[in-house]
Amino acid sequence: MYLDFYGFAEPPFSITPDPRFLYFSDRHREALQHLLYGIRERKGFVQITGEVGAGKTTLCRAALEQLGPEYRTALILNPVMSSTQLLRTILTELGLTPPGRTDRVAYLELLNRFLLEQVPLGRDVVLLIDEAQDLSPELLEQVRLLSNLETDQRKLLQIVLIGQPELRRMLDDPRLRQLRQRITVRYHLSPLDRDQTELYLHYRMQVAGGNGQPTFSPWALRRIWRYSRGIPRLINAVCDTALLAGYVDAASHLTGRHVGRAIRELEGRHR
Repeated sequence: MYLDFYGFAEPPFSITPDPRFLYFSDRHREALQHLLYGIRERKGFVQITGEVGAGKTTLCRAALEQLGPEYRTALILNPVMSSTQLLRTILTELGLTPPGRTDRVAYLELLNRFLLEQVPLGRDVVLLIDEAQDLSPELLEQVRLLSNLETDQRKLLQIVLIGQPELRRMLDDPRLRQLRQRITVRYHLSPLDRDQTELYLHYRMQVAGGNGQPTFSPWALRRIWRYSRGIPRLINAVCDTALLAGYVDAASHLTGRHVGRAIRELEGRHR
């Protein structure tokens, strides 16, 4: 509703993980560097964690865009499944046709054959599992066993685990010590500080085609940061609703009152 009024070509604060809107704060840049380093140097396991809405999925998609044609990738967005279902999904993501029968051994044989075929072609294969904190300890152990697919010279499958802070606590389980020992690259993505929050929202409005409107008062920016605590998803939610409030008032300058109204609506408090 407010796009034409403010001159945007598209919504600046959509919560979809579009890499074009990824603001590279120092933290996000470091996280991406850790992720790409672990993959390109064939470190085997990479672990990226962060709070809900911190931008992990967007970061993951940005990494996929930077990997060239020498990489084949499988991205698992919902890992709540059985071991057999996970294998079938991995095969499908890699463009393979799983055998018609539900046979874990047959799936593993197909995966191993595919991985071996990529070696002479100079291609690396990367498995990225988002929301990895939802994996059961048993399924995490099955993921570890996938890293055993190797030749004498190299691992055939690079594995990236992306999840909320609970993932770190899960990996402290003694039953998963073999997996924990194999994770050689780790990074925890922390929230944006107040200055970065302001830069973040201006960056997104610029990418969306904005022409400098609307502007935010210092108090509006302070309220956005206090509510979101630097979590990009919450910044998006409150800014999107604040823009709607500004549109209703035909305001080109958003104040703390507009942000306060947005916060009340998001929290279900209409007064």
